[in-house]
Amino acid sequence: MFRFNILPRVTAADGSGAQEAHRTIAPVVGPDDERVFTDSGIEIQPLYDEGDVAPGLEERLGEPGQPPFTRGIHERMYRDRLWTMRQYAGFASPEDTNERYRYLIEHGSTGLSMAFDLPTQLGRDSDDPLCHGEVGRTGVPIDTIEDMRICFDQIPLDGVSTSMTINAPAAILLLLYELVGEEQGVPSEKLRGTVQNDVLKEYMARGNYIYPAEPTMRLTTDIFEYCSENVPKWNTISISGYHIREKGCSAVQEVAFTLSNAIAYVEAALERGLKIDEFAPRLAFFFNGHNNVFQEIAKFRAVRRMWAEIVKERFGAENEKSMQIRFHTQTGGVTLQAQQPEVNIIRVALQGFAAVCGGTQSLHTNGFDEALALPTERSARIALRTQQVIAYESGAADTVDPFAGSYFVESLTDEIELRAKELMEKVEELGGSVEALEFMQREIEESALSYHERYKSGQDVIVGVNKFVTDQVDDVDILKVDPEAEQRQLARLKAFKENRDQAEVEAKLESIRDAARGDGNLLHPIRAALKANASIGEVCGAMREVFGEYKGGAFF
Repeated sequence: MFRFNILPRVTAADGSGAQEAHRTIAPVVGPDDERVFTDSGIEIQPLYDEGDVAPGLEERLGEPGQPPFTRGIHERMYRDRLWTMRQYAGFASPEDTNERYRYLIEHGSTGLSMAFDLPTQLGRDSDDPLCHGEVGRTGVPIDTIEDMRICFDQIPLDGVSTSMTINAPAAILLLLYELVGEEQGVPSEKLRGTVQNDVLKEYMARGNYIYPAEPTMRLTTDIFEYCSENVPKWNTISISGYHIREKGCSAVQEVAFTLSNAIAYVEAALERGLKIDEFAPRLAFFFNGHNNVFQEIAKFRAVRRMWAEIVKERFGAENEKSMQIRFHTQTGGVTLQAQQPEVNIIRVALQGFAAVCGGTQSLHTNGFDEALALPTERSARIALRTQQVIAYESGAADTVDPFAGSYFVESLTDEIELRAKELMEKVEELGGSVEALEFMQREIEESALSYHERYKSGQDVIVGVNKFVTDQVDDVDILKVDPEAEQRQLARLKAFKENRDQAEVEAKLESIRDAARGDGNLLHPIRAALKANASIGEVCGAMREVFGEYKGGAFF
């Protein structure tokens, strides 16, 4: 079993700086206890000095743009190029979504991020009886190539990068995007973007899965292989800590479980016969930006250093780009409050500032009204302006790794790395992420319960919720999805299905079933079916017939 290089734990001469090695969540303490902990159980001292930082700091830091990348993956970071301001959007209909995308681009967004409705995420068409009432509610409905075409009307795909928060049906959405690019005359090798394609975290925390783990991992590595050959600038996976943090895990658990999942994906790709330096440079990650500014900065620095070690020492990568962890950050949705919602603007600003100081490659800042509904145009504009203020007014982008050398931040960085490695070794002892699913779920549940108890007791303060509460009700305009949008989507889908060669569609779907029974790359027959105007639900349905569905419980 691979063993990490574990840093020695720094202990003050009187023992007051000792940390509890096993702890990954904050303890619940009484109201008179003056000790302060992060959500990961790291005790915060009143004062930090050089004695709180382990020897060898210079080696652990390195230089920006060089392994172990603690200080950032680029030499000059934001002095050369700002992070991508990528706002997450999608709702009601492809037309509404296209309008929002163009609005965001007009106001300075430098990347797009697609939010899909629940039927799309579960690989079902809008006309599926199970989907009644869900169409367009949480994102844009995509049933066919026609919907993707409308989403990107008047948006040249060679001029924008697009991230898609899509997992089980990731291959289908990627191929629809590629086909729309083809219609626009954009070669596949010029397309830039990301599919999330991280189903392990769906089993662990979010629940939007379709197939059992084995065919799911096959589809994941099919995407790796297909993109390396056809869409070389596409990020083939965005391994997500965001959603497990939303589920209630701590910062340490977010790092440990995300990297454990990443190891599982790398091992699956290697078993497929891919070479580490062929696919690792196109791996991307997705992290949560939470409230504790200093812990979040330290988290991002620690995860860069850890990934560089894993890829080099465990998997033998030689290409430094394979060792660079490129990540997107979204501010913490779970931190948004319905009470006094405009206070969320300050929360989001602090979270975004921490992500930038931690060296993120792209950032989504949440709308202040998202505890109530999907964001309005006003809310989305304020969220984007928040990033622009951080970029152009705060000074955070003026120098690389601005908190480097802080006794406090360096101590936190080391402690997060140490605890995350210890937790990852527990996952390894259980056989890796797939086998350790129930262990990780229990850890997340215990962390969420601990947070709830600390909030209920007042130990953790939430402004406007359990402290500084007011009886005043804020009058906030919220976005209301047009109730007729679902009927319009159903009508479009009906017309689309009536005006195609049904025999050709059936033949292409049978090709998918045949491929699923074999071991070839599924993206080629899926692409052919989509080009013949098959729908997402039909393609996923063909694979369901062969693979079955994951129902919870044991993976295989």
